[in-house]
Amino acid sequence: MHDTYNSPLAGRYASRAMLELWSAQTRHGLWRRLWLALAEAEQELGADIPVAAIDQMREQLDNIDFDAVAEYEKRFRHDVMAHVHAFGDVAPAAKPFIHLGATSAFVTDNADLILMRRGLDLLRERTLTVIRALQVFAEKWKGEPTLGYTHLQPAQLTTVGKRATLWMQDLVLDLRDIEYRRRSLPFRGVKGTTGTQASFLEIFGGDHAKVRKLDELVTAKMDFLSALPVTGQTYTRKLDAGVLSAVSGLAASAAKFGSDIRMLQSFGEMEEPFESEQVGSSAMAYKRNPMRSERINSLARFVLNLEANANQTHSVQYFERTLDDSANRRLAIPESFLATDAIMLIYANIASGLEVHPARIRQRVAAELPFMATEKLIVQSVKAGGDRQAVHETIRRHSMAASQSMKEGAPRNDLLDRLSADRSLRLSAEHISAVADASQYVGRAPAQVEEFLAEVIAPILAASGTSEVSVQELRV
Repeated sequence: MHDTYNSPLAGRYASRAMLELWSAQTRHGLWRRLWLALAEAEQELGADIPVAAIDQMREQLDNIDFDAVAEYEKRFRHDVMAHVHAFGDVAPAAKPFIHLGATSAFVTDNADLILMRRGLDLLRERTLTVIRALQVFAEKWKGEPTLGYTHLQPAQLTTVGKRATLWMQDLVLDLRDIEYRRRSLPFRGVKGTTGTQASFLEIFGGDHAKVRKLDELVTAKMDFLSALPVTGQTYTRKLDAGVLSAVSGLAASAAKFGSDIRMLQSFGEMEEPFESEQVGSSAMAYKRNPMRSERINSLARFVLNLEANANQTHSVQYFERTLDDSANRRLAIPESFLATDAIMLIYANIASGLEVHPARIRQRVAAELPFMATEKLIVQSVKAGGDRQAVHETIRRHSMAASQSMKEGAPRNDLLDRLSADRSLRLSAEHISAVADASQYVGRAPAQVEEFLAEVIAPILAASGTSEVSVQELRV
């Protein structure tokens, strides 16, 4: 395996569960199950298919000789026909009936829909794992004041836990989208070569009712509630675009989290997990880089580009179908799921091991808090008999001086000392010290955390049926 290219998604990043889902064994096992469901339904509706054919197909669903398939594909230059023949070799009684009336898209498209639905299930579980980890984190740090930022500039205070609810809110919306796509994803069904079902009408002697029933039976056998009412040769590629929209939305939410963590780590306020023997830099031994968050951002950028790819593919599917989607979809759909799976594994790893440095957070708050306190001081000074405009000018002047002093290397923000010494403001030492408590500037942030966890997160986790955070070990 070391002398040929190996996708990093398989070799480094994605989970075994997601890799198995998109494996050749799973995909082509689904093809055989689709052929079995078709033959069973055709038999039930009166087609002359022997019981032995059905029995042999059922017995050989996972007995796939991939070497034989490869030889057949060399001869036929057609992957579906290669698998038809390989299936027929191990189920000889079924050989005359495998793929009866079907076109290649019967197995390829229907299997893709099943795989995407299962992939959404896996991503849903990954998302719930991250939400559980962030729930614990938000509850623990709900009251810790920290600088809020707008325009990447210090703004009103929030709390560490409140910021975590912003990450969680994104995931709640992603969860809703994933569940909607999973629930509403239809089956392609049994539609024939160009979607007209002409071949099945031939099998059943022109009986339209039987052809409609055939579609319903196979749809139900493959555990779908409904099939698309009309298709061309393939299902509309808008379905792919819709699914990848939900998948890429999840990747985007993770990337937003990753970017926040990278900046917070650069501030020294929080850090992602760092193992005892982990190396941050091959040259700079002291470095502790946010490499996991950076990997989230790196993989997410790849996934976000694949979403656009799906819509572009849909836009050029002329008439009943063209084949320029095939090679593209073999890459875009599995890799979107594999990369997002990897992203969510990293997200869970970081969220469950985030390190918070309260002393550094408080130090940074202290550097900005005096400026934020000035509004309260203006009001108090006016209440003590001062002129509002004169007080505003005095505080503005002291604020500019304190800010300039810090820029020139002052060790701390001495604005409150300057204001306390200015008798024109008529403010006592008690007034000044009272405004230095950071907790009075966080508004309802702690209460918002409690309400969000109780009213939004708790019902979601209760409905999921599990309460423990189970985080997988990262492969690299």
